[in-house]
Amino acid sequence: MATIFLALGLVLIVEGLVWVLAPSLVERLLETLRDLPEPARRQFGALALVLGLILLWVAHALGA
Repeated sequence: MATIFLALGLVLIVEGLVWVLAPSLVERLLETLRDLPEPARRQFGALALVLGLILLWVAHALGA
């Protein structure tokens, strides 16, 4: 359970930093994503999911 809280905390830190340091960049990125067709957004989401799983696997393999 502690690992879940750690992971969520890290996600919130990264998200917060992006919004604090470059809010206009985030808004432009969201506009760009909104203009993409739905299949492309789904592909992007699937890619992010797979990359996240790979990062978890590598962290686990390294002993985290």
